[in-house]
Amino acid sequence: MEVTQVSATLEGPNYRVLLDDGHHTWLGDEPEAVGGGDRGPTPFALLLSSLGTCTAITVKMYAERKGWPLHRIEVKLAFSSDANGSTIDREVAVFGALDDSQRERLLQIANACPVHKVLSKPIEIRTTAADVAV
Repeated sequence: MEVTQVSATLEGPNYRVLLDDGHHTWLGDEPEAVGGGDRGPTPFALLLSSLGTCTAITVKMYAERKGWPLHRIEVKLAFSSDANGSTIDREVAVFGALDDSQRERLLQIANACPVHKVLSKPIEIRTTAADVAV
C-alpha cells in the first residue's frame, strides 16, 4: 500500500497553514471574513483540488494510452454540505477531435480516478496525540 504523507503547520497569526509533502510546500487559509488572512485556498478548496487534479490526470493518462486526440481537460467542482451529508458536483469537459463514444468513455474513466474512489467509499480517520517535547 502506498502511503502519502503531508504535514500541516499552523503558527503565527490568523489561520494560515503551511503544508508540506517533503517535496513541495503550499498554503491553506481561511477567508478574511472568518478571521483568516486569505493567503491560500480553504480546506474544502484543497479537497476539491485533489479530486480535480486526480480526475484530469486519470482522464489524460487513459486518452494517451488509447492514442486519442485529447488536447485539454477542464474539471469544475463544487462542494456543498447540510445536515443530510455532503455533495461534490463535478463537471468534466474534454476537448479534442473525439467521437461521442470516446467522450462517454472518458467520463466513465473520470469515476475511476483514485481520489474519487477514496471519497466514494467509507473512510476511517484515526486521530492520535503526537509526543511533543516542550
